[in-house]
Amino acid sequence: HVDHGKTSLLDAMRNAHVAAGEAGGITQHVSAYEVKTTSGAEITFLDTPGHETFTAMRARGAQMADIVVLVVAANDSIMPQTIEAINHIRAAKVPFIVAINKIDLPEANPTRVKTDLLQQEVQVEDMGGDVQCVEISATKHIGLDKLEEAILLQADMMDLKADPDMPAVAYVVEAKMEKGLGATATILMRQGTLKIGDVFVVGETFGRVRGLINSAGERVKSVRPGQPAVVLGLDSVPNAGDELHVMETEAQTREVAAYRVQQAKDKANAVKRSSLEELFARRDESKKLVLPIILRADVQGSVEAITDMLRDIHTDKASVEILSSGVGQITEGDIRLATASGAVIIAFNVRADAAVRDMARAGNVDIRYHSVVYRITDEIKEILSGKLAPEKKENFIGYADVIALFTVGKGVRVAGCRLTEGVIKKDAFVRLLRNNVVIYDGKIGEMRREKNEVKEVSVAGVEFGMSFDKYNDLKEGDRVECYEVQEVRAQL
Repeated sequence: HVDHGKTSLLDAMRNAHVAAGEAGGITQHVSAYEVKTTSGAEITFLDTPGHETFTAMRARGAQMADIVVLVVAANDSIMPQTIEAINHIRAAKVPFIVAINKIDLPEANPTRVKTDLLQQEVQVEDMGGDVQCVEISATKHIGLDKLEEAILLQADMMDLKADPDMPAVAYVVEAKMEKGLGATATILMRQGTLKIGDVFVVGETFGRVRGLINSAGERVKSVRPGQPAVVLGLDSVPNAGDELHVMETEAQTREVAAYRVQQAKDKANAVKRSSLEELFARRDESKKLVLPIILRADVQGSVEAITDMLRDIHTDKASVEILSSGVGQITEGDIRLATASGAVIIAFNVRADAAVRDMARAGNVDIRYHSVVYRITDEIKEILSGKLAPEKKENFIGYADVIALFTVGKGVRVAGCRLTEGVIKKDAFVRLLRNNVVIYDGKIGEMRREKNEVKEVSVAGVEFGMSFDKYNDLKEGDRVECYEVQEVRAQL
């Protein structure tokens, strides 16, 4: 769960300091790190985010891992995302170890965590089950050696092996466009050895390995099974979760990638993309406000997470339509699409260059920059609330009884009234009630007191005369209800 200390635990394991630099203290990307233990063994960690937005990334982390370490804070115990993580682990059928973190805090209660886990059908060894459980403090470096031992013991029992001489296969953990490097992918090796110069296909794209950077940020010549690395030399940005396969020739890689691209296009055409005209037509039909959005983010995982989150914003009054989403900076194409569709551009950890900014200003395009995910939904809800037609709210301000009737001028009926409560204002709205049924709803024609025109009457018991705009069907005993209409900002 968010803030339970996963990133801090990894920092402690590799003596680095990532957590402090995360926006809003939330891990926004899955990061892969290699840690050398005191015994000399090497463990690769995937740091998955705990925030609810990142379900897809957590699920992917569970599928790629051999062993999952479930971090639960001793002071918070089980939280919604902890339960979700347990479900992902079960779905991926991966063995896991529970690490109860923050045991150094005075309010820490490890026993409660173990008991709460029982409700999720997770039985730790202390409770007579077979799930290993280690009590740790990442910030005070307590119990970290025990956690390493537990991981290595679990790995021994599973007899994890991979052949370094097989053709290389790897998973894409994260992918993004990096300035000066082009398309890059963080990969985790499954089998074989990936070397500089290897040609590969990954998802719908391909490439030749031009550079490999290990988790310590050093350039290396090859990576072996279980090791993470950043690969340079991709033709375009692949999707997180894609498999990388080394092929024999570059022609093969292009052929496979082109075939996959065609397949994806056919699939997309089958599920017909809603055009802008359809989008607006649908809005007219349902009278529902649809906010078109163009999304740009720094990495594929963020695009997925934010897309899922935005799709959850829908009520009977308003919803969100994502017209386009992708990795990398905002382009002129995005501005053109936004101008044509009235879309808002959401930029997560990316920027627009000067030319694009000028184009956006000229086209009156709204670009919103963000670095913390959950603030995006708050802002979109704000935008939607502002675009909804304001709701009209009636405030009753006064009542009067009709006690006599007169006719003046050319047959205009005037009601002699007595104020019973509140105030009657000339420029407000009035309803005429007969036996509590509304028979007229409109404006006051004239209002006089002792033959003088007045703008309002506010003293209870005072008698005055009033006529109604184009309405003469009055009777003694009718009741006048005076009200004002106030516009209130609509809520989603």
